[in-house]
Amino acid sequence: MPVVSAQDIHKTYYLKNETIPVLKGINLSVDAGRFVVIVGPSGSGKSTLLNILGSLDTPDRGKVTLDSIDLFSHNAADLSRIRNEKIGFVFQFHHLLPEFSALENVALPALVNGRNPASAIYEKAQRLLEQLGLGSKRSRLPEEMSGGERQRVAICRALVNNPRVLLADEPTGNLDDENTGKLIGVLTDLKNDGRTIILVTHSLDIAKAGTDVYTLRDGKLFPIKE
Repeated sequence: MPVVSAQDIHKTYYLKNETIPVLKGINLSVDAGRFVVIVGPSGSGKSTLLNILGSLDTPDRGKVTLDSIDLFSHNAADLSRIRNEKIGFVFQFHHLLPEFSALENVALPALVNGRNPASAIYEKAQRLLEQLGLGSKRSRLPEEMSGGERQRVAICRALVNNPRVLLADEPTGNLDDENTGKLIGVLTDLKNDGRTIILVTHSLDIAKAGTDVYTLRDGKLFPIKE
């Protein structure tokens, strides 16, 4: 069974004087341990698709399953729990809480989850920071770190609940070439450790890191590399 499966996903936006069909029958199947990259220009619907795969947005038509769970058959409260337990999100903007340290930001989703004692959560958060080369930054506030460091903290936060899939929306969009390379290296290492990753980007250079690469064009997905 695939970790993530999307079947016949349609999404249209209705503006005041305009109807914009964005997704026109998307089908995607992602097995465990794959690094899927979806490329396409701004406005092609990449973020919309990723948000639907992560249940942050709902399709007009179609079905998404995660670990055999039919996401959109659940109510909002159940979806929130599923997202917290099974999906890690990394966005173009890190969305770290400015008043919290790196360690506290990483630990927060697991503290909200409440399944483990706080001491174990903070120990895991520290291990993740060390794994991504940030062990010495544990007490730093976001404003005291570089853009690349903040994005790595965001990845740690996304991983703290050991999600089944990591969804990344243009995670290198605000980084320079050096930090972009470092971040893609981190994601590749995570894939090599068995993590399942779906990343959207406009960069064909970044797409080279993927095990499976698709282009989103005219509301459809076309494979480039499988």
